[in-house]
Amino acid sequence: MSKRLSLIAVLAALLTFATSHGALAEKRVALVLGMSKYQNVPALTNPARDAAAMGEVFKKAGFDVVDMKLDLTVSGLRREVRDFAGMAADADIAVVYYAGHGIEVDGTNYLIPADARLVSDFDIPDETMSLDRVLQALEPVKRLRLVILDACRDNPFNKTMKRSIGGTRSIGRGLAQVEPTTTNTLIAFAAKAGAVAGDGDGANSPFATALMKYLTAPGLDLRLAFGKVRDDVVKSTGNRQEPFMYGSLGGDTVALVPQSVIPPADPNAEARKDYEFAAQLGTKEAWASFLAARPTGLYADLARQQAAKLNSAETASAKADDGIKKAEEQARQKAEDFRKQLQEQAKKQAEDDKRAYDEKSKKDLEIARQQIADRAQAELDEAKRQVEAAKKQAADAQKQIDDAKKQAVEDAAKQVAAAKAEAEKNKVASLSPTAGPQAPAPPPVPAMDATDIARLLQAHLKRVGCDPGNTDGNWNASSSKALDQFNKNASTSFDVKVASLNSLDGVRAKTGRVCPLVCAKGQKVEDDRCVAITCDAGFILNSDGVCKKRPDPPERKAVARSEAPARVAPSAPSGGGGGGKCFSFNGKRYCE
Repeated sequence: MSKRLSLIAVLAALLTFATSHGALAEKRVALVLGMSKYQNVPALTNPARDAAAMGEVFKKAGFDVVDMKLDLTVSGLRREVRDFAGMAADADIAVVYYAGHGIEVDGTNYLIPADARLVSDFDIPDETMSLDRVLQALEPVKRLRLVILDACRDNPFNKTMKRSIGGTRSIGRGLAQVEPTTTNTLIAFAAKAGAVAGDGDGANSPFATALMKYLTAPGLDLRLAFGKVRDDVVKSTGNRQEPFMYGSLGGDTVALVPQSVIPPADPNAEARKDYEFAAQLGTKEAWASFLAARPTGLYADLARQQAAKLNSAETASAKADDGIKKAEEQARQKAEDFRKQLQEQAKKQAEDDKRAYDEKSKKDLEIARQQIADRAQAELDEAKRQVEAAKKQAADAQKQIDDAKKQAVEDAAKQVAAAKAEAEKNKVASLSPTAGPQAPAPPPVPAMDATDIARLLQAHLKRVGCDPGNTDGNWNASSSKALDQFNKNASTSFDVKVASLNSLDGVRAKTGRVCPLVCAKGQKVEDDRCVAITCDAGFILNSDGVCKKRPDPPERKAVARSEAPARVAPSAPSGGGGGGKCFSFNGKRYCE
């Protein structure tokens, strides 16, 4: 037994080394591009400095490859993206950062190199590179694809660029909204779709400054990192610029730099060894001995479950034995009754023979005797059948005991394997990606703050029209009600009791209003706002907020005259009357 446990320990150590080595060998690559010296429009100050600063950020974060290029021509830009696609083919994480001018045409975003002229919109595909091409280069990446565009600046090419004949091509302000088609892909804009970002007055743009602060914080999830970037930029620009992110990730924490922690020791190692030994024996005595030595903990609960299964099987066996005894007693009683019936019948036959004088009486007696014999034989056969059924039940009960013992051993082995896998998973998840084991662990940082998640979710709920009240990170009844309204209108089923990353991704993915606008009585929705309802001439607004035709005034009854003058042509009534039949209609008086 000790040799077997030693072998298990050796295998576990090898598995731990293999998985930890794989975690340390995770490949991360970055392509950093900055366009400042434009040849045909005024130069930009910050993109080159932003790109250099971001390149240093990725190098300090331990990226395997950081390829930084400045002021590329269109051919150089295409060559760099093509070469980077080869480097990223076997990478786990790939990041592309671009700072410079960008343009949106017919819903497609383009990156503008330093030598672009863009005399007309027909030149855009030839002299620029589409964002779709960049995303295509990242498709083979295994775990995370991240594209960061600080390219929403006011585009000077729009002022001089000629438009195609007919003017059918749409050229927007800023960049257009994108929806990634591949999983685990995030695209971050310096300003939301259709808005313009500023170059900033400092050494770096507001967006780049915030990125350098939060993007590579150890253990910080990217969704929270970009949430903090958004808050810093909104605050530093006085609400004039709001970064936006498109795409979604799963429920696990995704950080560019994992948190470094010391692998915790397994507190259940000794208990697990004792549990394995008891599981191999698989007897009540073995489980009782284990529980006496280790009455508490995970393996104690598992041992109690195994002992309960054995007790249940033994109870079933005892019930089967009782059934056999009961069936045998019933068969003995029926046999005794059958013997008594035969004795009584023989006695009755002897008495009847003395009184029988004709053949008919003898035949009736024989028939009655045969009927009694047949009935007694049937009852005896039934008793035998019940004995056989009881024996079969006993055999089934014994098989159930054997199966229960076998299943208990198998269940115990599976539970041990599951516990080992969970322990190894915790060890692997907690390993540091740094190369040297002697390197000091970086200071701990908060991984996923529930208040930040709640505050971001409240802000996005308010953006899509599901007002949660305050956006202070306090998830209260008003916030739950807002998320419930979102579920009903977006056909989702997020848990309204808590603010989760899944619900944050789901709400953030909606770019327009989700919850309908509700107006007060007497108002209606017009262009996504409430305006007062006005009625046409001759109509009035009723208490239900609906325009109805104005009712006619009541008619006055005509007064009959005893002496009617000769009919005259209708004319405007005079003050003194003059006789004739008169009536009022629609506020006017008429007389004949």
